[in-house]
Amino acid sequence: MSGHSYDAENYWKANLRLIFGSLIIWALVSYGFAILLRPMLAGIPVGGTDLGFWFAQQGSILVFMVLIFFYAWRMNKIDEKFGVHEE
Repeated sequence: MSGHSYDAENYWKANLRLIFGSLIIWALVSYGFAILLRPMLAGIPVGGTDLGFWFAQQGSILVFMVLIFFYAWRMNKIDEKFGVHEE
């Protein structure tokens, strides 16, 4: 362990904030834009189709992939902050 002391309570609070934030973004994009808001997004053209269809077919997958990399990057920063990162 390096520089910082390990504070389990604050570490898990930061971890859970990251998880819940990621889940909210995932749900908003996957269910909100692709399903619930699709009729409102139908008039916005993107790549030869409408934005609602694009989110349902490709946008949600791309956002999910970005979330995976963001989560890994941010979790590494949290681990470093609390001194529990891998060497």
